[in-house]
Parts: sequence; structure tokens; C-alpha cells
Amino acid sequence: MAKLTKEDFISSLKEMNLLEIKELVDAMKEEFGVDPSAVAVSAPVAGGASEDAAPSTVTVSIADAGAAKVAVIKVVKDITGLGLKESKDIVDSNGVIKENIPTSEADEIKAKLEEAGATVEVK
Repeated sequence: MAKLTKEDFISSLKEMNLLEIKELVDAMKEEFGVDPSAVAVSAPVAGGASEDAAPSTVTVSIADAGAAKVAVIKVVKDITGLGLKESKDIVDSNGVIKENIPTSEADEIKAKLEEAGATVEVK
């Protein structure tokens, strides 16, 4: 079997949806006994910038689906590319929609979800 290069691996990750990546991380935890997200190291703040500055990446999650839950599920499905059941599970659990995304993308997602009737948290 040919060795998979870093570039090939990253390219494969780009083609996966959020659920597939989660399953990959879970499989890595099981196989190697290590949580890949636990070894991520935070880079120092560039140029001595204040830590009060707005973050460059944020996480968008649902705080409350509101009265129009079906509309919110459809928007989550469109945003994440997940199936209907997975999208419903995220909405039901007030889960994370997307992580580590630029604030501009987060603002667009927040607007779509709020238009559908959800209450959204951006962290």
C-alpha cells in the first residue's frame, strides 16, 4: 500500500463532511488512544496584539431552535452538507454548526439561522 502524503490526507479531509471527520477523529482515538484535538498547540499572538482583539476564527452553535424548528433543520442541512437526521440531531442538542471558521462566514451563517427563527451563539 502506498504511503499517504500530508497533502493527500488534507485534500481528503476537505472532501469530507462534518460527520465523516468526527467519525475519523473517533477512529483515531480508538486506534491510537490519543485525542488528535488535544495535541493542537495554540500559536502565540502575532505582533504582541492584544488578546481582547476579535478572534480570527469562531465557532457557531445553536442556542435555541425556536418555534420554526423544521426551517432551522433545513438551514443546518444546507450549511453543513449533512443529512436530514444528522442536522436534526444537531438542532435538537443545540449543537455546533461549524467550528474554526472566519468571522465573516460566521456572520452569514448566523444571519441565515436567525432568519429561520433560531437563536445563535458565536464564540
